[in-house]
Amino acid sequence: MVEPATPETVLRLTGITKRFGAVTANDAVSFALQKGEVIALLGENGAGKTTLMNILFGQYTADEGTVEIFGRQMPPGHPRAALDAGVGMVHQHFTLAGNLTVWENIVLGAQPLGALSLNASAARDKVRALAARFHLKVDPDARVGRLTVGERQRVEILKALYRDARILILDEPTAVLTPQETDALFATLREAIGLGLSIVFISHKLHEVMAISDRVLVLRHGRLVAERATAQTTRHELAALMVGAEVTVPEVAQASPGAPLLSLRRVSTPDSGTAPGLQAVTMTLCAGQITGLAGVSGNGQAALSDLVSGLIAPTSGEMDLAGAPVRGWSPRTALAQGVARIPEDRHKTGTIADFDLTENAILESYASRFSRRGWMDWSGARRFAERLIATYDVRCPGPDIRVRLLSGGNMQKLILGRVLESGARIILANQPVRGLDIGAVSYVHGRLTAARDAGAAVLLISEDLDEITRLSDVIHVISEGRLSPPFARGTMQPQELGIWMSGQRFDEAGHAA
Repeated sequence: MVEPATPETVLRLTGITKRFGAVTANDAVSFALQKGEVIALLGENGAGKTTLMNILFGQYTADEGTVEIFGRQMPPGHPRAALDAGVGMVHQHFTLAGNLTVWENIVLGAQPLGALSLNASAARDKVRALAARFHLKVDPDARVGRLTVGERQRVEILKALYRDARILILDEPTAVLTPQETDALFATLREAIGLGLSIVFISHKLHEVMAISDRVLVLRHGRLVAERATAQTTRHELAALMVGAEVTVPEVAQASPGAPLLSLRRVSTPDSGTAPGLQAVTMTLCAGQITGLAGVSGNGQAALSDLVSGLIAPTSGEMDLAGAPVRGWSPRTALAQGVARIPEDRHKTGTIADFDLTENAILESYASRFSRRGWMDWSGARRFAERLIATYDVRCPGPDIRVRLLSGGNMQKLILGRVLESGARIILANQPVRGLDIGAVSYVHGRLTAARDAGAAVLLISEDLDEITRLSDVIHVISEGRLSPPFARGTMQPQELGIWMSGQRFDEAGHAA
């Protein structure tokens, strides 16, 4: 009788412990990864997933424990050693140079130190070949600073594949992809897995974990608390293991919309680089209503978000606030008129990295709530920050920590608290649950619904159709800066919305604005 082949272990972590002051991010974590296997790493925000992967990749040094790649122990804190051993990492937050082209970003750092020249033509050809083979559509000569968020994610994946990675770490790889793009990525990954690629997949989207992984590891408070074969578990069980309790999805009752708070009538804005502006958009945000905006990334969502938050003004059309024409629209005016925003990019526009949590908590309200005759009430500001930390479960040592030291999910919860505690009449929620775990997603959705029920007008911008269809009272689709008619909740299936997102219905219906 022929014995089955023993799986080849390509990666082994043993007893990994990492502390940041009084916080233990990883506590004696051990696991192994086999050739051609996909392990999903699950856990709440701040559970230690990204820290563990940064240790594997050599960006952090573990206080205790070892990392072995293909049987060789890695020197701690040396990313080059991990790269040379065949590890590629696609970070949750991009590490790209906006002033360089796609192919320049991809080859950056891939050349040997002794190389005196670069064959640019060969490099571009290799990038094109990889993009075609793995269905990652992107122009090698495009400037990265002008790409959409989804396109930048593709560049990050191509960067790892260009270096011939045999182990790929994917940290929230689909957070900025549409369902169609996610399906294409998974088809690509399955092809690569068949060729022997091994993957560590970090995601909060449990349906994706069930679709792509072989095994699931669950971290809670830095410890490995559970391991399951994917075929022998369920999304419900994994959700409970992540948070240590049953997760309930809040019911979204029928809305009782009130008066219009913000109205746009045939409003247009200029293009920004390759990103389209708005084209004669008509939309009404009513009190007590969630208006959902669906669309493929880079189709005018940024322009609408900037318009509502006062960063840009219309070039044509009419804009009314509570029935009065808007004049001199600016961020200051928007804040004064009760507009609050959860921005798409929590790092670039949502927080200031080297400010502490207290300073970030009051960024958009210090003048109106914590300043008197030029003097700051720092005691009051600190109490406000402490309340946000407690109410919104921001996992951190305290309000004096620099915000850049928070996990992405905890940073998002701080921003959410800042917005929802502002008493805003109009809430711009741009990708509000991107990168959040299932428990936090449920909590955010509940708070947005509560804000709606308290009379706020909520504009929800999301690329997650499940989120849009479940939470929104009214849905619009945006494509190339054009806006569809409004659809009431339950009148459109995700597949039908997908056709609008592709632009086909706009072509059939004319401008559709």
